[in-house]
Amino acid sequence: MLKRLPFLCAALLALAACSHDSDTSGSVPPAAPVASSTAATPAAPSSAAPANTATTAAPAATSSTTPAPTGSAAPAAATPVAAAAPFVDNGKWVEGKNYFVIEPAQPTSHPGKIEVTEVFSYACPACNGFHATADQIAKSLPPNAVMNYLAASFRPDENWPVFQRAFYAAQALGVVDKTHDAMFDAAWKTGELSTYDLKAEKPKPKEAWPTIDDIAKFYAKYGVDPKEFVGIANSFSINTQMKRADDLMKAYGVDSTPTMIINGKYRFTATSAGGYAQAIELTQWLVSKEAAGK
Repeated sequence: MLKRLPFLCAALLALAACSHDSDTSGSVPPAAPVASSTAATPAAPSSAAPANTATTAAPAATSSTTPAPTGSAAPAAATPVAAAAPFVDNGKWVEGKNYFVIEPAQPTSHPGKIEVTEVFSYACPACNGFHATADQIAKSLPPNAVMNYLAASFRPDENWPVFQRAFYAAQALGVVDKTHDAMFDAAWKTGELSTYDLKAEKPKPKEAWPTIDDIAKFYAKYGVDPKEFVGIANSFSINTQMKRADDLMKAYGVDSTPTMIINGKYRFTATSAGGYAQAIELTQWLVSKEAAGK
C-alpha cells in the first residue's frame, strides 16, 4: 500500500515530488528549494527552479496511475541544440539505483526519434520546481531525440484531473508550445489558476478550485475560443486520451512526478539521478545509450 502523502508535499524538503496518495494536510511549498531526499517534497511556488544545482537532490518519483499519451507535443524549447554524444559507460550511472528499466518496454509515438518524456502536472509543486530543468533537458537534446510530455491526474485531491484535461485540449488545439510555461506561472506565480491560496499558504476550498471554464478563459489570451476549448476538453477524444494516459503511466511503473521516461525503456526521477543537474546529464547518457543500441 502506498503511503498517503500530505495535500502539499512537505515543505521541509526542497526538491521533492508529488505522490499518488495524499491527505488533506499541508501548505504551499516554500519559495526556494533547499535540499531533498527520496521523500516526496513540494517545490517552490515560483515557476523558476534551480536547474543547475549539481549538489542538490532532485524531486522524488511520484506514485501514480495517470500518465499522458506518448504523442504529447513538446514546447518550443525542445528544439535540439546539442550534438549526439558518443556512448561511454564509466560506471557512473547504476541501473536499479539511478535509473530503472521498464519491463516490458513501451512503444513510443515518434518513429525514428528517441523519445524523452516528462510525466508532470501543472498542479504539482515539485513539477513546478523541476520545470526550468525540464526546459534545459529539452534544449540539450541531440537531433536524434525529441521531448514529450505526459500529463498526470493521480491527485484528484489537488485538482490534477482538470489540468490533465486542459493539457490535452490545448494540445489538440495546437497551442501547447505557446502556453506550457504560462500554465505553470498561472498555477504557481500569479495564482490565476492556483488550487492553493499562495498568499495564505494553504489550500483553497474545493469550491474555489479552477474549473475547465476558468482555464478556457486563460487560453483565450492565446487566441483560443473559450467555448471551443471547453467543447474539445469535454469530448470523447480527450476522455479517451486521458484514459490512455492513465494506462500508460501504469505500464511505465511511474509512482511520482516529475518522472523522466527515456524511449519507453528507462525511468528515473531527479532524486534517483542525484539532483537537477544530474537529471540533465543522465537524460543525455540514456539517450546516447539508446542511440548506441546498448
